[in-house]
Amino acid sequence: MAKAIMLQGTSSHVGKSILTTALCRIFKQDGQRVTPFKSQNMALNSYVTKTGGEMGRAQVAQAEAAGLEPAVDMNPVLLKPTGNSCSQVIVMGKPVGNMSAKEYHSGYSLTALGVVTECLQRLHNDFDIIVIEGAGSPAEVNLKDNDIVNMRIAKLAPAPVLLIADIDRGGALASVVGTLELLDPDERDLVKGIIINKFRGDINLLKPALDFLETKTGKPVLGVIPHLDRLGIDDEDSVSLEDKQQSDTTGEIDIAVLRLPKISNFTDFDALGNESDVRVRYVRQGEAIGKPDLIILPGSKNTTEDLLYLRNNGYEQELIKLVKSGTPVVGICGGYQMLGREVQDPDHTESDLDQVMGLGLIDSITIFEADKVTHQVKAAANNHRFLGINYSGDNLTGYEIHMGRTQFMTPVDPAFTIVTRSGEQIAMSDGAVTADGLVMGTYMHGIFDNDAYRRAVLDALRVRKGLAPLGTMLNTQARKDAAYDRLADVVRQSMNMDLVYRIMNESTGK
Repeated sequence: MAKAIMLQGTSSHVGKSILTTALCRIFKQDGQRVTPFKSQNMALNSYVTKTGGEMGRAQVAQAEAAGLEPAVDMNPVLLKPTGNSCSQVIVMGKPVGNMSAKEYHSGYSLTALGVVTECLQRLHNDFDIIVIEGAGSPAEVNLKDNDIVNMRIAKLAPAPVLLIADIDRGGALASVVGTLELLDPDERDLVKGIIINKFRGDINLLKPALDFLETKTGKPVLGVIPHLDRLGIDDEDSVSLEDKQQSDTTGEIDIAVLRLPKISNFTDFDALGNESDVRVRYVRQGEAIGKPDLIILPGSKNTTEDLLYLRNNGYEQELIKLVKSGTPVVGICGGYQMLGREVQDPDHTESDLDQVMGLGLIDSITIFEADKVTHQVKAAANNHRFLGINYSGDNLTGYEIHMGRTQFMTPVDPAFTIVTRSGEQIAMSDGAVTADGLVMGTYMHGIFDNDAYRRAVLDALRVRKGLAPLGTMLNTQARKDAAYDRLADVVRQSMNMDLVYRIMNESTGK
């Protein structure tokens, strides 16, 4: 049976995901077979495993930090909000239907507990350590009876709990004391330590508060983690876009990503933002697109409603005008569907709307169907015509997550040719590039994570501006690995890891 440790928070967005990632890396560095686990995740940033299962992006980053191939056992339940207090419920990587918050929390969640228990057992059999992430706060008394992600999981694992508070937002001491006060006595006993996260300033000035906290709660403060900027690690969900800084404002290439209300998988653009010559900015409601070098329409969990958002807020006209004046645009997944003539949803898979007219930049119609397409893919490009780059290359990797099927009204040049799908060899066209090379759509998430292709696009944008191509490639995977190591180093230096190991050993009697 594996040892386990669980990270819970005084609220959402206190740093549970990133500290889980850090512990996964630290334990891996220490020679342990470690795996992440989050029984239930709510996120629009998702990923597709090699077996075609969909899971939360945060657990993918944690798996990478642990040196593992992501698997749905690490995140058996994923909730993808669709709007109006409703979510698509995904269990073991496959959708089981759309449910209201009431339907899920008052009935289905405990039904899913059996699946969660089976996953935990498999992880116990296969690993030395399980690092478990909670969700929100364990003190949400209205949700406790049907909880399958916080204290019920700590008891089931079983796992001692470390409680995280975000000091950057203020009220950290009160949030720790209040959270512990609202827990039942047996739950309070499970909390073995406190972590103060996102600290800025002189830690010596904080020491009296830490002493008070330990005296008041009877729990040791295991560490004070400094505020870390620009980690280079995938963000969990769009809530992080609220604090997401624009990449280098001096970047010569300006890329505008339209921040749709139901934006999903915005990690597609992190690799672009990491380039030294690129500025990525998210255009929020009320902000002008401006005159960027490239416009990106991202993925969406509700394509039809996000199309109406573009229309009702004037972005449709602005975007079409910019394309007509020569500004290129890329649509990925839902954004690709929006580029067509029309989006149809006859079975109301995503919304109550039967159909919505598209932007009309690609001569296509997308029809939503009940079953979801989820595959890891490998693709090739043969004289790829976007921006006139005539790029050819194979071994392009990405993944598909979509319920729409796109049909073309007239012949088009495909963007890519998919050569393997979930490990099976095929030859299937993906996406489209318009004849003028200004508009491209694709279903491939992660296309800009391919280093050579990304640089080819960026150098084409540079040439259009009269700039010399850089020709140099940033190694995305090496950058990620370095980021995981940097995170682990900072957390190891800031936290009493000997005490963490002792807490885990005591909980298992080892």
